[in-house]
Amino acid sequence: MPPPVVDTRHLFRPLSREIVGVLRGAGADDWERPILAGSWRVRDVAAHLVDTALRRLSLHRDQSTGAGPQPGQDFVAFINELNATWTDAARRLSPRVLTDLYERASGELADFIETLDLDAPAFFPVSWAGDAGATQWLDIGREFTEVWHHGAQIRDAIGAGRFSDPQWLGVVLHVAMYALPHAYRDITAPAGATIAIRISGPASGEWSLSRRSGTWTIEESTPATPAATVTMTDETAWRLFFNALTPSAIDAHVRVEGDATLARPVLRTRSVIV
Repeated sequence: MPPPVVDTRHLFRPLSREIVGVLRGAGADDWERPILAGSWRVRDVAAHLVDTALRRLSLHRDQSTGAGPQPGQDFVAFINELNATWTDAARRLSPRVLTDLYERASGELADFIETLDLDAPAFFPVSWAGDAGATQWLDIGREFTEVWHHGAQIRDAIGAGRFSDPQWLGVVLHVAMYALPHAYRDITAPAGATIAIRISGPASGEWSLSRRSGTWTIEESTPATPAATVTMTDETAWRLFFNALTPSAIDAHVRVEGDATLARPVLRTRSVIV
């Protein structure tokens, strides 16, 4: 059976409050520190958190039509352009202003998220899961993973350590696993072939990716005789799925046993638009 639905609605408020606390305690130098991947700095990630909260409120809560991609425009390019134009403009704002904006926007986002029906159709498709018809719990869960991993990038950049509640990362990894069947959509294997994904640490868990009736399915279980096993820590896992590990770091921190060819797509799976 697939992993159970996870209700993340009540987690947005404590998570965003903790992010606000970290931003309030960050020094001037901290705001200019680079994050794990890409060219953004802490201030850019904080601005992006403001942007995504306001976008969700505007498009979903307020039913604003907003701006969409131009005909024929690549969706990833469109998202990258949205992100870049906002962060460029936000560089004229002070850390205090950005933090105040995020505190207000994230509080309103939590208020709204808590009213949503988990079983309703998703407002935004979860493209990296290959599911344009997802139910709302996965869309909400995807939003939670976005907030969490950007908050984790900030904490990592300024040396603030882990979030206080390991349950949050456990939920993030649970949602991220839904990217695996889509990542394997073009991979063929004998019926019943199974890949075990084992994650250690405070947010530990075990999952099975199995070939059944011509498709791949993911479930929380420990397969008895997997064709391949992929093992990593929870800290490595979130960095892998959110595109924050170099190929050399993946080789150093992820252990693959068994059929390496069958396991390799796990290492390329991303639970974020890239």
